[in-house]
Amino acid sequence: MWKQRTFTEADFSGKARAQQALLDILEPLKPFYSESGARLYLGVTSTHYENDSIPMESFARPLWGLVPFWAGGGEEPEFANIYRRGLAAGADPAHPDYWHTCRDYDQKFCEMAAVAYGMLLAPEQVWNPLSEQEKQNLTAWLWEINRHECCACNWQWFAILTNLALYKCGRPYSKERMESGLAMLEDYYDRGGWYRDGNGGDKDYYNPFVMVTYGMLYAMFMEAEEPARCRRFRERAMAFGKDYLYWFSADGPSICFGRSMTYRFAQAAFFSVSLLAGVEVLPLTVVKGILVRHLAWWFSQPIFDNAGVLSIGYAYPNLQMSESYNAPGSPYWALKGLAFLALPDDHPFWQAEAAPFPQLEQQKFLANANMILQHGGGDAVALVPGRTKSDGHSHTVEKYAKFAYSAKRSFSISRSSVTLHEAAPDSMLAFEVFGHIFVREISLPGASVTESGITVRWSPFAGIDVETTLIPNETGHLRVHRINSRFACKAYDCGFAVSADDRLPCTRSAKNSAAEACCPDGFCRVESLSGGTGEVLVPDPNTNLTAPKTVIPMAVYTIKTGSQELRTQVSYF
Repeated sequence: MWKQRTFTEADFSGKARAQQALLDILEPLKPFYSESGARLYLGVTSTHYENDSIPMESFARPLWGLVPFWAGGGEEPEFANIYRRGLAAGADPAHPDYWHTCRDYDQKFCEMAAVAYGMLLAPEQVWNPLSEQEKQNLTAWLWEINRHECCACNWQWFAILTNLALYKCGRPYSKERMESGLAMLEDYYDRGGWYRDGNGGDKDYYNPFVMVTYGMLYAMFMEAEEPARCRRFRERAMAFGKDYLYWFSADGPSICFGRSMTYRFAQAAFFSVSLLAGVEVLPLTVVKGILVRHLAWWFSQPIFDNAGVLSIGYAYPNLQMSESYNAPGSPYWALKGLAFLALPDDHPFWQAEAAPFPQLEQQKFLANANMILQHGGGDAVALVPGRTKSDGHSHTVEKYAKFAYSAKRSFSISRSSVTLHEAAPDSMLAFEVFGHIFVREISLPGASVTESGITVRWSPFAGIDVETTLIPNETGHLRVHRINSRFACKAYDCGFAVSADDRLPCTRSAKNSAAEACCPDGFCRVESLSGGTGEVLVPDPNTNLTAPKTVIPMAVYTIKTGSQELRTQVSYF
């Protein structure tokens, strides 16, 4: 039976070992490719898009690791053969494994970006081995992205990158589609290197996953044709990287925040691609330290299933937290974090020492990201104002609307709003009204986010209005809630979810106005400063993204009709 290998920082420090690490990650996939190689069957769970597209996505996403492996001189005959045959069969309308034509907003557009990545970085393995007819077929299939609409968000980059690859391979391409996509991206750009993921969209991991990172890729290949635009993309990457550093903890993990968390170590894709693009955001030794610690942390988690396939989930397999677009092969988007494998043998990265994480300010106001970052105890914590509009993605309340997000103590996903233990409302103020649990879903416009704190207005339930102020301090943050309620009810001001693994020396306690929980990975203490009582909630198992079993310390308040103020200190440093 397959057994998960333990990867260390050393496995990603030298080139040969890093190449072998990738092959070890991908080796378990080989039995699941179709005979032609064009489809990869990894599971039976479904998505909002067509089931027929799922094995195509699974085929494409390992390319995010294989392409830099090949570009850096790596050789593995079996995978080279699989993808040589698979690209030919998948793009051939006469082949049973044909990937088919597309529709508006087709999932396959995302996967075209992985093929384009290969055409750009590793043409000798992805493009050149194809016959002329096979090249024509692949060109025609990729052209589908120009015949249909792409989502007005990070997807615009997929059309740009696909046409860029066609252009660089001397094939027909749509300059008009590239320019329209680039113009939309300019509309999404805000300031300080940060993009919104579409007009009105979020500032989240889609900046390092796509928005800023693909800008660096574009600049690598279009410098001669468009020096001004490429310079702008590089400058934005430089500015973004100075902020993004604060999202990483000293011990490796990055803040668990927002959607698409099953893409895991793609969180490091920005720093990885910055090395390829020659964008010196930070000293080389610092970047190497961030990358190797991040990857080693991820591979110390049980993120593979019993067949060695990367699972849907975060720090362990967990369908509860997935989005409707997460298919069995989707998690291999994580391999974007290994782009540094494309670095040549003589690149200084391979010989450099991994520097310790730099000493950062304990509290940093990231005005461009609209959040306050805290560093301490090996952790990184973001205080956020929440979002002002909802969208159709799964569990966006839990992924964006909590008060605080941590690298070490990830957020929890609600099973239902019927009971408190099913709701698992970590880092939230939850109201129990008429037998149900209500939390912040959206914030009202006009939130104040400054160096000294965050003030935001919201309503969990018609008839209950709240103004919350988050004030960072040395041990965590103070919450001040000004509540006006038409209902007598209960409120639970909850801290972080803390691991409660019964195999480890984890403890919990509640006395008078305070409650706390502690485990080897960290602790959280919640204390009411305004008449509440301390309690420890035991939420349903598998609600948290990092720890299958958790407890949540909280302050419990009696809410009277009319106005009152609650003050709660939440400590985690």
